Amino acid sequence: MHTKTTSIQVIDRLSQILDVIASYDEPVSLKILSAETGLHPSTAFRILASLVEHGYVERDEAGCYRLGIRLLQLGGRVRVSVDLRHTARPIMEELRDQIGETVNLTVREGDEVVYVERATSSRMMRVEQVVGSRAPLHVTAVGKLMLGDTGEEECLKYANRTKLPAYTRNTITDPKKLIKECSSVLASGYALDNEEAEAGVGCIGTLVHDANGLVVAGLSISAPIERRKEDWIPLVIEAGKRISERLGHFEK
Repeated sequence: MHTKTTSIQVIDRLSQILDVIASYDEPVSLKILSAETGLHPSTAFRILASLVEHGYVERDEAGCYRLGIRLLQLGGRVRVSVDLRHTARPIMEELRDQIGETVNLTVREGDEVVYVERATSSRMMRVEQVVGSRAPLHVTAVGKLMLGDTGEEECLKYANRTKLPAYTRNTITDPKKLIKECSSVLASGYALDNEEAEAGVGCIGTLVHDANGLVVAGLSISAPIERRKEDWIPLVIEAGKRISERLGHFEK
């Protein structure tokens, strides 16, 4: 009985190769990689060829290998994510204590927002988004802001691509209405989710920017719709600005 599938063996071997390359300051030859990983040269060469193709490894003119730019890009994304969560967490907790409701931090991945951090309310009846869970852009407050930030053309492309599925009777399913809504909320600096993702749940969201002025996240509060208050809006906007400032962004 095999304890590993072939695909898992390939991942193990790939990891070995990357570890060996990373241990050298200079590009590493196939001979050294084969010797240190215990892999047959032809096996190592095939794996390396795939890594080169995808940008995880680079091959120089002498035929030696070094880590590729793709790993640097991925590493940068991990660093930004860690820094973002570390920076946002205390401000999220302050906002939660001010309003008594759950505060969420989300990032965009493709056509969805992903919940990457939360400060959970201590209320017995509360709205709670699981870290790692996802939602379509058009049904969330921060998602609509993110769509608005990309402009009308990209918003229309999103609508055509996803077909704007309805999650509740309040979900925006008309492309023209979505474009108008996204443009309007972007100008306001905040957006509402009026039971568009889940019946009985209301959200207030704002954007978080980095030092270059780029949107890197969304900050939102989630609460039962009957408890949501308009006077929370400036508190959410201010919290978003504070996180942005700690990331190096200052409005002109």
